[in-house]
Amino acid sequence: MDSSLSQQDGLNGLGNPFQDLDQNGKVMAYYMWIDGSGAHLRGKTRTLAQKPKCISELPEWNFDGSSTGQSTGENSDVLIQPVAMYRDPFRRGDNILVMCETLCPDGSPHPTNKRHSCADKMKRVAREHPWFGIEQEYTMFDANGVHPYCWPTNGYPGPQGPYYCGVGANRVNGRKIVEAHYKACLYAGITIAGSNAEVMPSQWEYQVGPCEGISMGDELWVSRWILCRVAEEFNVVISLDPKPIAGDWNGAGCHTNISTQAMRQPGGLAVIEDAVEKFSKRHKEHIEAYDPRGGEDNKRRLTGAHETASIDEFTSGVAHRGASIRIPRHVAIDGCGYFEDRRPSSNADPYTVTDRCVQTMLLEEFTKIAPPSGDREEADIQSISIEELDIDPELAAMLARGWVASLCGNEATCHVSRFHPWPRWELDTDTNC
Repeated sequence: MDSSLSQQDGLNGLGNPFQDLDQNGKVMAYYMWIDGSGAHLRGKTRTLAQKPKCISELPEWNFDGSSTGQSTGENSDVLIQPVAMYRDPFRRGDNILVMCETLCPDGSPHPTNKRHSCADKMKRVAREHPWFGIEQEYTMFDANGVHPYCWPTNGYPGPQGPYYCGVGANRVNGRKIVEAHYKACLYAGITIAGSNAEVMPSQWEYQVGPCEGISMGDELWVSRWILCRVAEEFNVVISLDPKPIAGDWNGAGCHTNISTQAMRQPGGLAVIEDAVEKFSKRHKEHIEAYDPRGGEDNKRRLTGAHETASIDEFTSGVAHRGASIRIPRHVAIDGCGYFEDRRPSSNADPYTVTDRCVQTMLLEEFTKIAPPSGDREEADIQSISIEELDIDPELAAMLARGWVASLCGNEATCHVSRFHPWPRWELDTDTNC
């Protein structure tokens, strides 16, 4: 590496001698938010008089949106609302990291705020207890952001094969960064579950989860910030590009593992298979949601090679890592568990990903059947979304799980029934709408 780059912070790898100074009882809170790209975080620090006990004690703030692609200079203020806080592994003590939502001046969600919609959907399906676990792949680059970390100055390393989960200086690069990130996440309170070297040299993966509902997006974004911040200490750049190196090299994904309470219970495999069928009918919509450029980034990765499915075709299978959705072998054997959507790109917004998954699984369209009346000799069958019905939230949740509603003419009564292959049961109830 260029020696000038290795010394760019002026400390040449030494610790900051001012970090242990007393703060006179004050707390440093680092507010972070997603910028206009939908793929990067910004942040800044403010002083608090004391350590907050809960997120509601943190004040709103604002930033110059014209410098982040989120407003114009004539009306530049964008509000940031704290939504989650974590211990700060860099400043330590009572200092905190704060994840924020972006708001317009009138308090409404900013157009770039994908969390708000996701949080709303997660509240609506809370009784289903949706769990997510995301496998975040990333690639390390030298400080110039162009050359992969520790790759030969001229040329390429040896072909893929010995690097995945490898050990030894000739097989893995950047382990110190990986270990530091892992411990920093544990300190912060992130639900980090594991890490491993990936197929391409200088490419790694860590897993976050299981997390329920909106916490999945919060924790993954903060874990990404921690990763980039750790890498700063080593003058290394972290890339979340889904295909950072062209050619015969693996891309990087954000494989998303998904389950509901029904899937985790005995017999849940049938519920998983039902969800996979629903996903198959919404392939285009999921592809558009699975990278910040509506699928354009993933085109370079989802080619049908390098352990990916084709972006143009939906596939699924047991233990099939070349499919769009994989059902793990042990889940097929146990008859319950979770499934893995392998399509999200490494730079995907986890709020958008989990929002789309919940929409497809639990809030999708169902069939409305109006019986014959007047001059109609046949029943009128059409699809209608849950959002279009003004009905009790519990009934809406029942419908979202795959129930069929027969709306009988003009009567203010919904007749709801469902037959499920396993376990064999039937619910038949009349509910006022």
